[in-house]
Amino acid sequence: QVLPVESGGGLVQAGTSLTLSCAASRTSSNNAMGWFRQAPGKEREFVAGINWNGGATYYADSVKGRFFISRDRYKNTVSLQMNSLKHEDTAVYYCAVGLRASISSANSDYRYWGQGTQVTVSS
Repeated sequence: QVLPVESGGGLVQAGTSLTLSCAASRTSSNNAMGWFRQAPGKEREFVAGINWNGGATYYADSVKGRFFISRDRYKNTVSLQMNSLKHEDTAVYYCAVGLRASISSANSDYRYWGQGTQVTVSS
């Protein structure tokens, strides 16, 4: 398995929480990981990123303080805990493997992408 696989999406009410999971290959353990999202009619945007050892994280302003990214290098998994969800968080969420060990918010700095998981927040 090279491509990451996302899970955990669904339909939730505004104000609630949801946790997305991403299963990555062992070869990604030394790479940064990121979560992106794409809403209908919009471009894919960066949500959160974590460096190779989990020691650094970075968030888009729109989710800062509400979303939290973490990783387990031994299990090769990355999670995105999403709290206080808003209707505008509705999108397909993608997990991606970075080209390097350090975090980047640029799409072009990620090499492998999952198929995405739908998150729908009802208002």
